Amino acid sequence: MNLHKRFYSTLLLFSLSSALGACSSLGKCANGACSGDAAITMNVQTLLNQHAELGAPHSIDVQTIDRIVYLNGFVSEGLEREIAESVALQTPGVVKVVNSIAVQK
Repeated sequence: MNLHKRFYSTLLLFSLSSALGACSSLGKCANGACSGDAAITMNVQTLLNQHAELGAPHSIDVQTIDRIVYLNGFVSEGLEREIAESVALQTPGVVKVVNSIAVQK
């Protein structure tokens, strides 16, 4: 019985240490890239708001993590989804866009 307890204790300790290691790396940015994330978010949002076909201002949520832009929200056509992604990709400092915008009819 002691052997089983020891095994599960070791397994639990290993799992917790792995999880804590992953948590400590979350939020860290490579080469100080986070310093510009807020500016990238603001620039992408400003550019998207200039496109009336994408809906009301701020209808698409923009988040930037380590120069990767995440787009969320709803548009009425697939072309609008592509326009939003293209606008974000052309914004200075953006290295990648994750487009989770849904088309809502």
